[in-house]
Amino acid sequence: MAYTYTNYKGVTYHLHAEDVTLRGGQQQRIYYFAKEEKPGKSIEELPAGYVVTENQRNGFPVLKRG
Repeated sequence: MAYTYTNYKGVTYHLHAEDVTLRGGQQQRIYYFAKEEKPGKSIEELPAGYVVTENQRNGFPVLKRG
């Protein structure tokens, strides 16, 4: 089961992670929230050193280093 976050509007989002290759060939892990849980990409815990904040205007959750 994925880590979930419910915003001030009551909408629930699921946290996902994906390893991507940048143009220079460097590997980087990206984190993102989605309304639907995607099999194989969802993660169960908040990564160490990160906190969830919310966009004040639209309520979309964002993962930031904190």
